[in-house]
Amino acid sequence: MEELIEKLKQQLINELNLEEITPADIDTDAPLFGDGLGLDSIDALEIILILEHNYGIKIQNPSEGKEIFYSIRTLADYIQANQK
Repeated sequence: MEELIEKLKQQLINELNLEEITPADIDTDAPLFGDGLGLDSIDALEIILILEHNYGIKIQNPSEGKEIFYSIRTLADYIQANQK
Protein backbone atom coordinates (compact mmCIF):
# COMPACT_ATOMS: atom_id res chain seq x y z
CA MET A 1 0.00 0.00 0.00
CA GLU A 2 2.81 2.46 0.86
CA GLU A 3 4.38 1.85 -2.55
CA LEU A 4 1.07 2.67 -4.26
CA ILE A 5 0.69 5.82 -2.15
CA GLU A 6 4.16 7.06 -3.13
CA LYS A 7 3.49 6.25 -6.79
CA LEU A 8 0.18 8.16 -6.66
CA LYS A 9 1.85 11.20 -5.09
CA GLN A 10 4.46 11.24 -7.86
CA GLN A 11 1.80 10.80 -10.57
CA LEU A 12 -0.23 13.73 -9.18
CA ILE A 13 2.86 15.94 -9.08
CA ASN A 14 3.77 15.03 -12.67
CA GLU A 15 0.28 15.10 -14.22
CA LEU A 16 -0.94 18.22 -12.41
CA ASN A 17 2.34 20.13 -12.85
CA LEU A 18 2.77 20.65 -9.11
CA GLU A 19 6.40 21.65 -9.67
CA GLU A 20 7.09 23.13 -6.25
CA ILE A 21 5.76 20.14 -4.32
CA THR A 22 7.57 16.91 -3.44
CA PRO A 23 5.87 13.63 -2.49
CA ALA A 24 6.95 14.27 1.11
CA ASP A 25 4.99 17.56 1.06
CA ILE A 26 1.73 15.73 0.37
CA ASP A 27 0.00 14.48 3.52
CA THR A 28 -1.46 11.07 2.70
CA ASP A 29 -4.63 11.77 4.72
CA ALA A 30 -5.10 15.48 3.93
CA PRO A 31 -7.91 16.57 1.60
CA LEU A 32 -6.84 16.87 -2.04
CA PHE A 33 -9.38 19.63 -2.71
CA GLY A 34 -10.17 22.83 -0.84
CA ASP A 35 -8.02 23.48 2.24
CA GLY A 36 -5.70 20.52 1.68
CA LEU A 37 -3.70 20.36 -1.53
CA GLY A 38 -6.04 22.92 -3.10
CA LEU A 39 -6.93 21.02 -6.26
CA ASP A 40 -9.90 22.03 -8.42
CA SER A 41 -12.39 20.41 -10.82
CA ILE A 42 -9.91 20.43 -13.72
CA ASP A 43 -7.48 18.51 -11.50
CA ALA A 44 -10.27 16.02 -10.73
CA LEU A 45 -10.55 15.28 -14.46
CA GLU A 46 -6.79 14.68 -14.58
CA ILE A 47 -7.07 12.25 -11.66
CA ILE A 48 -9.83 10.39 -13.52
CA LEU A 49 -7.45 10.06 -16.47
CA ILE A 50 -4.66 8.80 -14.19
CA LEU A 51 -7.04 6.11 -12.86
CA GLU A 52 -8.14 5.08 -16.36
CA HIS A 53 -4.72 5.10 -18.06
CA ASN A 54 -2.52 3.75 -15.27
CA TYR A 55 -4.86 1.46 -13.35
CA GLY A 56 -7.60 0.50 -15.82
CA ILE A 57 -10.26 1.90 -13.49
CA LYS A 58 -13.35 3.79 -14.60
CA ILE A 59 -15.46 5.38 -11.90
CA GLN A 60 -18.91 3.98 -12.53
CA ASN A 61 -20.81 6.17 -10.10
CA PRO A 62 -19.78 9.86 -10.28
CA SER A 63 -21.48 10.55 -6.93
CA GLU A 64 -18.74 8.42 -5.30
CA GLY A 65 -16.07 10.78 -6.62
CA LYS A 66 -16.04 13.04 -3.59
CA GLU A 67 -15.30 10.09 -1.27
CA ILE A 68 -12.79 8.45 -3.62
CA PHE A 69 -10.88 11.68 -4.28
CA TYR A 70 -10.87 12.87 -0.66
CA SER A 71 -7.18 12.07 -0.03
CA ILE A 72 -4.27 10.09 -1.40
CA ARG A 73 -5.18 7.27 1.01
CA THR A 74 -8.83 7.07 -0.14
CA LEU A 75 -7.61 7.07 -3.75
CA ALA A 76 -5.12 4.28 -3.02
CA ASP A 77 -7.81 2.26 -1.19
CA TYR A 78 -10.12 2.61 -4.19
CA ILE A 79 -7.38 1.54 -6.61
CA GLN A 80 -6.52 -1.50 -4.50
CA ALA A 81 -10.17 -2.54 -4.26
CA ASN A 82 -10.96 -2.02 -7.96
CA GLN A 83 -7.79 -2.63 -9.97
CA LYS A 84 -8.09 -5.52 -12.38
